[in-house]
Amino acid sequence: MGVYARAGLAGIVSCGVLLTAVLIGRPDGAGDDGNAKDERAQPGPYVALGDSYTSGPKIPRQSGTPAGCDRSDHNYPAVVARQLGVAAADFRDVSCSGAAITDLTAPQKTSNGTNPAQFSALSTRTRLVTLGIGGNDIGFGSTVTQCVTMGALYRATGSGRLFSGEDKAPCKKQYVDSGTDEVAQKIQATGRQLSAALAEIERRASKARVYVVGYPAILPAEGKGCGRELPLAPGDATYLHDKEKQLNTMLRGQAEAAGATYVDTYSPSVGHDACSAEKTRWIEPLQPSSPAAAVHPNAHGEQGMAEAVLHAMGD
Repeated sequence: MGVYARAGLAGIVSCGVLLTAVLIGRPDGAGDDGNAKDERAQPGPYVALGDSYTSGPKIPRQSGTPAGCDRSDHNYPAVVARQLGVAAADFRDVSCSGAAITDLTAPQKTSNGTNPAQFSALSTRTRLVTLGIGGNDIGFGSTVTQCVTMGALYRATGSGRLFSGEDKAPCKKQYVDSGTDEVAQKIQATGRQLSAALAEIERRASKARVYVVGYPAILPAEGKGCGRELPLAPGDATYLHDKEKQLNTMLRGQAEAAGATYVDTYSPSVGHDACSAEKTRWIEPLQPSSPAAAVHPNAHGEQGMAEAVLHAMGD
């Protein structure tokens, strides 16, 4: 999700959304108690699904095919797999930069190769799956790009002398008209799509339990940008922050409705947003100081997200 090709932010977040769901084996009620215990103990097979917040564009070392999906062997699915001791043969990462919910069920063309429908990696053998999706569905990357462009103008004109309104949110006005919030509407529509996707995961991987993992903090809660690194008008910074929170709330609600567990990556990432110090940030600004895509998690961020997933799993 984010300002990175189609992944953009969403890809800020690939806006996903992210979004991440982890599926761990559960007994299907068949067989004796011993077999059920053995199934629960299995750490895999593990399938990772999702957008760029899952794949980890530009984080060393990039691996997997197609190359256009920008997967890192230090993204959070890889960290989770290593921590759980999942065998290489039982780990499939099919996450892809720019992925939206439709790419779970249909092939996705990238700048370098085509990624098969992500759900094709699921089977009745699957015991663990992570899904991070949703940011690209609401167009969060393009929204951030638009707000940053207007924020640069805002700053260049003396912190808003050409803008009116107490909230100083020139970009927000492009998305909110007469009380109708375009981004909020997209979040609602994405929720309906996600509900169907979670039902399909249950159908294809019926022996799995689902953990839906939300997106980490991109901006500070105080409603401000990062100066030159991520210029935003004050009201627009607040608006983007609120829309990310709304996206995560939707992800939590859909997870709970589907009988899944929501994994909160936002709370542990507070203070590690794109505006925080270089050594502590999880999310890179427009000009990354660590190997990562702009407005996307760096290696520290992917590690932090992995720890949130593992904590939710009780490991």
